[in-house]
Amino acid sequence: MEHNCAIINDKKAFRYRAAAIIVEDNEVLFAGNEVDNYYYSIGGAVHMGENSEEAIKREVYEETGVEYEIDHLAVIHENFFVGSSGLEEVDCHEIAFYYMMKPKGNKNLNSQSLTMGGVKESMHWIPINELDKCKSYPTFMKEFLESEHSGVEHIITYERD
Repeated sequence: MEHNCAIINDKKAFRYRAAAIIVEDNEVLFAGNEVDNYYYSIGGAVHMGENSEEAIKREVYEETGVEYEIDHLAVIHENFFVGSSGLEEVDCHEIAFYYMMKPKGNKNLNSQSLTMGGVKESMHWIPINELDKCKSYPTFMKEFLESEHSGVEHIITYERD
């Protein structure tokens, strides 16, 4: 088993994550599952000894069944939120590198993905202009995708609700 770059100690957690932004036909790809009532970005923990580019290629393939190529690093996201570890709430601090992936020109996926807890994940193409109508994380995604950028954005969010 690979060791994730994460620390959980005394109801506080830190994790290092790689995430993908995959856009086709003005829709962005998010994941969902049978337990959580929200959508979330494609990606996951960077493993010890693995760089974020290797991690996102691995994670995207694991979740979609499709090999996507990286276009560029788009966002470094510092996120502060309340998560769960089993039945306990955990105060989380996450650093995520969001990579814009090169479009494939189609939305065919072969997803057989499971969450770390073993729950089946499903992939969802969400129209960018409707992202604010559903509960999805990260919360910056709609605004980010609807605006122009040069270089890497640094975004800090406090998503403790």
